Amino acid sequence: MKQIEMGINTSWKQRYTAYNVLRTSLASANPARGLAVTNRSGRYQLYAWDVPTGDLRQVTDSSTGVSFGYISPDGRYIFYLKDQQGNEIGHFVRVPFEGGEAEDFTPGLGLYSSLYSSLGVGLIISRDGGSAALSFADQDGFHFYSSRLNSSANLGKLLPLFHSRRMSGMPLITTGGEVVLVHSSDRSSSNQFSLLAFSPATGDLVNELWDGPGNGVEAEVVSPLPGDTRVLASTDKTGLKRPVLWNPLTGERTDFALAELEGEVTPLDWSEDGESILLSQVAGAKVQLYRFELTSQTLTRLDHPEGSLGQPGYISPAYFSPDGRIFAHWQDATHPPQLIALDARTGVQTATLLEPGPVPPGQPWKSVTFPSSDGESVQGWLSVPGDADGPFPTVLHIHGGPHAVTVETFSPAIQAFLDHGFAVLSLNYRGSTTFGREFEHKISGKPGYWELEDLVAARKYLVDNRIAHPARIFLNGGSYGGYMTLLGLGKTPDLWAGGMALVAIADWTEMYADEAPTLQGAHVSLFGGRPDETPEQHVISSPITYAKQVRAPVLIIQGRNDTRTPARQLELYAARMKALGKPVELHWFDAGHVIGGSELGLQHMELMLDFAYRILKQIPA
Repeated sequence: MKQIEMGINTSWKQRYTAYNVLRTSLASANPARGLAVTNRSGRYQLYAWDVPTGDLRQVTDSSTGVSFGYISPDGRYIFYLKDQQGNEIGHFVRVPFEGGEAEDFTPGLGLYSSLYSSLGVGLIISRDGGSAALSFADQDGFHFYSSRLNSSANLGKLLPLFHSRRMSGMPLITTGGEVVLVHSSDRSSSNQFSLLAFSPATGDLVNELWDGPGNGVEAEVVSPLPGDTRVLASTDKTGLKRPVLWNPLTGERTDFALAELEGEVTPLDWSEDGESILLSQVAGAKVQLYRFELTSQTLTRLDHPEGSLGQPGYISPAYFSPDGRIFAHWQDATHPPQLIALDARTGVQTATLLEPGPVPPGQPWKSVTFPSSDGESVQGWLSVPGDADGPFPTVLHIHGGPHAVTVETFSPAIQAFLDHGFAVLSLNYRGSTTFGREFEHKISGKPGYWELEDLVAARKYLVDNRIAHPARIFLNGGSYGGYMTLLGLGKTPDLWAGGMALVAIADWTEMYADEAPTLQGAHVSLFGGRPDETPEQHVISSPITYAKQVRAPVLIIQGRNDTRTPARQLELYAARMKALGKPVELHWFDAGHVIGGSELGLQHMELMLDFAYRILKQIPA
């Protein structure tokens, strides 16, 4: 086994301090201006992007970082949710593209939380600049409003469109402001959506796109053409997501089966002339872009670089640029996220537009599959430390979500483990997206059960193939991955050497009482009810229930201002563990759930390496 000692090799730290480009977007009506999210300052902040020159100018300076924003179609303003120390509760504010003070955009409202995605922050303005739609959540649930904008781009009277206590998604608005599109899970017992279309002028519901019980529909992008109210959405009615073209005013619908493509296919963007669609295929957690011509129904596979273009739901994918190219966020296991340009017809890379900082060489990832307890095939990404032979001490890494997916990404944490002699398997467990409707929603109503079955199957794969030393396997993950780390240690205590959980879930019932309203909606969708409605399942699914069974040491790293996985339920878990005489360490940091700075990430990695070293020294090789 490779010798593991703190401080012998510090080059791994450069991956944390190297800057990268996480997201970009263009002002749709003024594409010479754009918005970029990068950590050039040491923390992720929003930058005004002069697209022709590539110049970036920092517009936020939050002590905890800002990872999500939105640029107005005319490029005049950059919007984000201004919160308190990363707690993700506050108000939408705007800053002039040229820079200046943040101005409250909703001064008449109380504090609220907002949904985030690669699209923005729950606020969107029609391309013609006349109308806005916004969504947020408070203790009464999810709220959607429309408003006319005046000549100063200020909101007029807010017109209520929709309200729900169930999980709802971010709005879209058509180019001319004729229709606001809202995702609603009111028809579902989980987080499967129907698509509601409202008139922003009257607030009336004008249409709904729903594919029946057990199916989900989500709007992705509206037509760029003036007067065209069509929207490109995705539906999983076949079991795998496929594009659908829908006009909410006429009800006209066109489905694109794309039977020749495996995996899930979703629309990313619509060309300025309205003729072409940019599609993303994710099959086996590998990303491939296609161009689809609406008139000729021609599908072209783009010959872009290997690796990943975007990261579904998190890192910006690809989009058409006004100069006839495609702008895409590319990364792989050894190269940080960066913005590249592709030939729009072939997909061949033509330029690197926004480069990342230099990083030391790393180890590649390999896609592997293996059967779970019920025979379902489960995919993961395996990497081993250099040319050494196993078995290795191994980290079984678990992504957050749960409805997310690990594609091939640049992970300073995974490379750091590899640098120090660990093998790493990053698992796409049941509940992960892009593997089909049944795979994703298998966990609904009983969180933790099938995910843990998949973790145990992953361990078996690692041991049977002499990748992992059976007594030296660690669980590790953040958010829902932190939850699964704690649950695995309690329910299958003999299988793990230790667990390292970041911003984790320990007690679902106590968490519901403290979490942000947006997360309460997701919580209810996951369980099929509130804690008072499904109390038994909340107990069964909570790691604190199994604290007495934990045998391996536990490291928890938690933010004081976290409103997604709040602090109090972790305090209760740590207190229970200590009362039982269990080995638990709880480290606090002064921020929220999203760790926006390289310094914090580096500190957390050092804590995990030190924790793992101490355990390994007590276990015979």
